[in-house]
Amino acid sequence: MFFIHGKIMTMTGKTYEDGYVHVTGKKIASVGKMEELALGEKERQSEVGEKVIDVRGAVVMPGLIDAHCHIGICEEKWGVAGDDCNEVTDPVTPHFRALDAINPMDPAFHDAIGAGITAVMAGPGSSNVVGGQFLFMKTQGRRVDHMIVKAPAAMKVAFGENPKKNYGEKDKMPASRMAIAGMLREELYRACRYREQKEWGRLDKPDFRMENWLPVLRKEIPLKAHVHRADDILTAIRIAKEFGLELTLDHCTEGHLVADEIAASGYPVIVGPQLTSRSKLEIQNMDFKTAGVLERAGVKTAIMTDHPVSLIHYLPLYAGLNVKHGLSMEGGLKAVTIHAAQICGAAERVGSLEAGKDADIAVFSANPMEVFVETLYTMIDGEIVYESR
Repeated sequence: MFFIHGKIMTMTGKTYEDGYVHVTGKKIASVGKMEELALGEKERQSEVGEKVIDVRGAVVMPGLIDAHCHIGICEEKWGVAGDDCNEVTDPVTPHFRALDAINPMDPAFHDAIGAGITAVMAGPGSSNVVGGQFLFMKTQGRRVDHMIVKAPAAMKVAFGENPKKNYGEKDKMPASRMAIAGMLREELYRACRYREQKEWGRLDKPDFRMENWLPVLRKEIPLKAHVHRADDILTAIRIAKEFGLELTLDHCTEGHLVADEIAASGYPVIVGPQLTSRSKLEIQNMDFKTAGVLERAGVKTAIMTDHPVSLIHYLPLYAGLNVKHGLSMEGGLKAVTIHAAQICGAAERVGSLEAGKDADIAVFSANPMEVFVETLYTMIDGEIVYESR
């Protein structure tokens, strides 16, 4: 199958004003200029069943990626029945997996597809100091097992008001920021000891709870830290450095206040959601300028919706608002494509238009960060799953 005569934005630094994307099966076969394709046009036309879609005047991009959301695990309208986001009976739950709670029938998946969003990082909320495992998945499917790109993809941890409020009001720990940090350190220390005992062959039996920490300790997946306030951001960095772990700084609401410190840490940031009210004290300094300030400091940055906190299908518009407030145009597009894929650990498969990568493609009437732009086609794994007409 071919998309031809589009403006091909590969997100690798190459843009073809009049280009094509060739898809074979579930993968991208080639990307390039139309004049290059013309050399083999006769051979192309002779291929049996090869579909050609002329997208003249449209923008062809890799499918968009939401780097942090709760789609399928926190449904929009079903209250308790559809909310499996937080287990608020125990503040430390590393053995929980988003995989076991995501409902692919959540209508938000259709909203995402209609917006050109082909993959998401989804998982538990921020009520617990340790919430459990996130996964990275496609947005099309009826069984979550078949939608997975990477699972586990991260271990959720949370700092600040949410764990304090959820447990402090029950006269349980944590009721302070000291307790949050202390409980996380204690858990990580226990996990390190477990790994040592396992490597030395001194375990009588495996501990299911501790087993989920092993990919984190091996630096195969990051801690995914819910942090808003500057001091929480720096505490997350401090603890990750103490234990030699990978880390993503999610929300990072006051990141613009400590941008140089974040840059020095080497850790990436996932900014958002910003199109919400300042509903609690720790987000009083929320501003669309954060991503731009971080970009200029040299921090790799993605943008999230935190769906359903803000709605997933407006992801490209959130990127546009960040561009309006200082993020570069290229940075805005990369924040919802290749940078999101890299931060989520899935860039070998998605995030750019390159031969060999998954055929996850979005076709827009113009730059998707503009308000009136229409999604024309969404393709996932080589199959067109949305068409505007």
